[in-house]
Amino acid sequence: MFFKQFFDKKLAQTSYMVACQKTKEAILIDPKRVLDEYAEVANAEGFDITHIAETHIHADFASGLRDAAKRFNATAYVSDEGDEDWKYENMPENTVYLKDGGVINVGNVELKVIHTPGHTPESISFILTDRGAGSDEPMGIFTGDFLFVGDIGRPDLLEETAQMEGTTEEGAEAMFDSLKKMNQYPEFMQVWPGHGAGSACGKSLGAVPLSTVGYELRNNWVFNYDDKDAFIKELTSDQPEPPSYFAQMKKVNREGLLEFKVKDIEVGTPQEIPGQLFDLRSKEEFKKGFKNGAVNIPYNDKFLQFAGWYIDYDQPMTVIADPKDSRTLQEDLASIGYDKLQLIIPIEKAEQYFDDAYENVSAEEFVSNFEDKNILDVRSVSEYNSGSLENAHHLHFGQLDEKEVPFDRDDTVYVHCQSGVRSAIAMSALKARGYENVVNIKDGYAGITQVMQ
Repeated sequence: MFFKQFFDKKLAQTSYMVACQKTKEAILIDPKRVLDEYAEVANAEGFDITHIAETHIHADFASGLRDAAKRFNATAYVSDEGDEDWKYENMPENTVYLKDGGVINVGNVELKVIHTPGHTPESISFILTDRGAGSDEPMGIFTGDFLFVGDIGRPDLLEETAQMEGTTEEGAEAMFDSLKKMNQYPEFMQVWPGHGAGSACGKSLGAVPLSTVGYELRNNWVFNYDDKDAFIKELTSDQPEPPSYFAQMKKVNREGLLEFKVKDIEVGTPQEIPGQLFDLRSKEEFKKGFKNGAVNIPYNDKFLQFAGWYIDYDQPMTVIADPKDSRTLQEDLASIGYDKLQLIIPIEKAEQYFDDAYENVSAEEFVSNFEDKNILDVRSVSEYNSGSLENAHHLHFGQLDEKEVPFDRDDTVYVHCQSGVRSAIAMSALKARGYENVVNIKDGYAGITQVMQ
């Protein structure tokens, strides 16, 4: 048997390839939308990708399920469990719909389906047994967003992103029951999750890429609860705010997207900038000068997690960036279902558009006289609740373009996050909304508290 884990650190998302080395058949589990990496591995190993399976309808990335079935001429396998109002649509004619107890055979590798609702009603997991090695014991379980290392999938995304009222409580109750199923499996069975640390699909995911059932039974907080009500209360509290693009992902992953293809993107400096503008320079460079209305999201490993809060899926996009990044930028945006990148303005030619700037202030200077200042804390709710300045108002950095800011546009407002990264993004969003007198606290709440000690 062949096994490979693929980890996309930009989305903290994990997909898998398993193959029977005798028959050369391979299966992809929870594939991302950009498929080249899977094709390269399959070609290098001499495998044919014949099966594509998915654990559930994802909310945090654009699925490659349909694209992979088409590109590799493979059969798609998806869940037929859960609510009748939330089923896969527009699937290939030969799609196999899976119920609890179903089996996928990939050569001599067996994947048994178990229904593990909670994160979503249709969520399933796959228990792998290597029959080709003569084993009757399960080697591991692909858990998707059911069970993570150190955590479990959040149950509130259907209610938060698809406005399906009451599904949070239902999901939490279902998750409590799904977890009991783990007691029937051997403790040596490995756990292969769909996400790692950095994902917003849970609140305390571990950074270790895999685990075992026994280790999780002993160390994962979720197995410490025998009382269902106490479990539900803990599971549904302090979950991170789901990025706004999650709602789009639930829709497109249920209905499908056009096949992704890299294209030639226009590079230039037109008089009129089309669509929404993202400035991908560092926050240090951005603050010195920028086009008012641009959202500053530096192009690094956090780009997608931050940009997903601000992308308007109905508009084309212009970016101020290095044209050499055109391909990777298209692939990154495609991974959250966005295919409308239209123009790249080269960084070295962007200054002609700049009409604004903002000021940084050190934590020391801020603390010397902050009691009467207007303060906006743009961290998460859980961060704010764990400690904040007494006179600070809270508004998550990703919600600045949709929720009411608690200050007048002519007020001087001091903005902070935890360390200065998210507040720099917030500065660009506030400037775009007409808040001219905003000041960024350079080292954030961490710097403030250090000075105040």
